[in-house]
Amino acid sequence: MIELKTEENIAAMRAAGRVLARTLSAVRDTAAVGVSLLELDEVARGVLREAGATSPFLGYRPEWAPVPFPAVLCTSVNDAIVHGIPTEYRLRDGDLLSVDCGAQLDGWASDSAITFSVGRARPEDVRLVETAERALAAGIAAAVVGNRIGDIAHAVGSVCRAGGYGIPQDFAGHGIGRRMHEDPGVPNEGRPGRGVPLRPGMVLAIEPMLLAGGHDTYSPSPDGWTLRTTDATRAAHVEHTVAITTKGPQILSTPTP
Repeated sequence: MIELKTEENIAAMRAAGRVLARTLSAVRDTAAVGVSLLELDEVARGVLREAGATSPFLGYRPEWAPVPFPAVLCTSVNDAIVHGIPTEYRLRDGDLLSVDCGAQLDGWASDSAITFSVGRARPEDVRLVETAERALAAGIAAAVVGNRIGDIAHAVGSVCRAGGYGIPQDFAGHGIGRRMHEDPGVPNEGRPGRGVPLRPGMVLAIEPMLLAGGHDTYSPSPDGWTLRTTDATRAAHVEHTVAITTKGPQILSTPTP
């Protein structure tokens, strides 16, 4: 069932999104050659704690997961696509890092992800991230009343495919609100004019995932959480929480309205 949010609900989600934006900004500022993924997770925990927020990631366990997720960040490095568990791994020059984070504040959730290079960026990684960000922007632009979920999916997928990138078909965006994952699902590829109609009050997490090798396949890691490209090429993951309103899409996971 899709829960339509009131203006007051959306304002509460925006507050959670501001905390989340500060968290990701602090993580990005801390990420440097020699810093461990666990140290980044500690930074995120501190920002959430100071804001009185909690993590919807910590302890989360979907049906397919062997264990509850043990951190507040997903840190996916290089060929890791999503769901990377923070470890003692220390970042190296040229690493491509995707950071996914959630914040729960006063009963409302927000979800967002960024991808960036550590140290000197490879030109091919710059292009990959720029394409992912364009795909996200296209998906957000399609998130308007009167469109359908398929219009968002088509907008995202068209940018990804035009760049020659693969898309992991089994993982996509989702509704969000009182819980991190709600209806409806938001695929990263689809046919325009199909799917659930977009109505004022819907709030969606739109999250393109691009695989540099151009293949759609992935493989699970031994930890049961991390997904990796099957050809060892790099991946990018970006995400925003977006409200559907009569005035157009509103991004809720930014520092300012």
